[in-house]
Amino acid sequence: MTPAYSLLPTDWTAVCKTLGLPAFRAKQILQGLYKDCISSWEALTTLPGTIREQLAIEYPLTALKEVTRTPSGIDGVTKFLLEAQDGERIETVWIPADGRVTQCISSQVGCNMHCAFCASGQLGCVRSLTADEIVSQVMVLSKAMGTYPNNIVVMGMGEPFMNYDNVLRALRILNAQQGPNIGARHITISTCGIVPGIEKLAQEGVQFELSVSLHAPNDEIRNKLMPVNKRWHIQELLVACDAYTAQTGRIITYEYTLVHHLNDRRQHADMLIQLLRKRKARVNLIPLSPVEEFEGKTPPHADCLAFLDALLKAGIHTTMRRSRGKQADAACGQLRLRKIKEANHGTKE
Repeated sequence: MTPAYSLLPTDWTAVCKTLGLPAFRAKQILQGLYKDCISSWEALTTLPGTIREQLAIEYPLTALKEVTRTPSGIDGVTKFLLEAQDGERIETVWIPADGRVTQCISSQVGCNMHCAFCASGQLGCVRSLTADEIVSQVMVLSKAMGTYPNNIVVMGMGEPFMNYDNVLRALRILNAQQGPNIGARHITISTCGIVPGIEKLAQEGVQFELSVSLHAPNDEIRNKLMPVNKRWHIQELLVACDAYTAQTGRIITYEYTLVHHLNDRRQHADMLIQLLRKRKARVNLIPLSPVEEFEGKTPPHADCLAFLDALLKAGIHTTMRRSRGKQADAACGQLRLRKIKEANHGTKE
């Protein structure tokens, strides 16, 4: 048994041959899966009933189930909590802006990287998602919202490079012309800094964007925020990033969450400038989205602007992310964590 969404579009020709079907059936299958967004093989009425029955047995459509849908009510951001067949739950977020839509998808159930300000890692990683489950996030929301997203960011729950093969296979499916056909340069993989993953991706020959969570200008601060830094320190990470850019020609985006009085002072900006000024780099500043389990505070807006101004004056391409989706628990892992706590609280009572 092979889940349908785990197959590359090019695989369906071989499947049809194995099933003794003419080649044109592959086009009908792809039309049903990715254009009509069928939720069951029974709905693909261009195929004879016997074929639909066989596909349902051998290539099941195991879409994730929508549990809750939480809109922010202000900016159009909607967070979905989805449930897999084994009952595990993951998050994905629909983010409209300027006539386009970005979907933030998850790669694991939880996360083992334990970044200080990330709710995804509070309960650890239960398991990695299959390629089928990663693609299904996009298919479920596309059907619910009536359109595919324009952009995909693998920035939800989990560390993508700790589930490398499934993530890459899923993204190739989402990128495929006969699939959802989301452009490679509109797909971003975000890593906390898994150096072997960056090195491996550089050799894949893909044009996906790479985003690296830096969040600190030196090892002392980064060690506090990101345990991964104790394995691959900043200089080792930057060397891998430089090699990635040299190999692919792609400019890396460095994510930098601003935490009041921890990494948001002018001296921190100066240190960050020294790290990046001679590199092909973009910086995305993110005012902290508060998480219960992290005592850090969001800096005043004026401090965020001062940090932004310092980087821009140093010639570093920098943007500041507008805080969105707070009412939807849109920060990584917040909705899943809240639901688990509510369930546990109910059990104790």
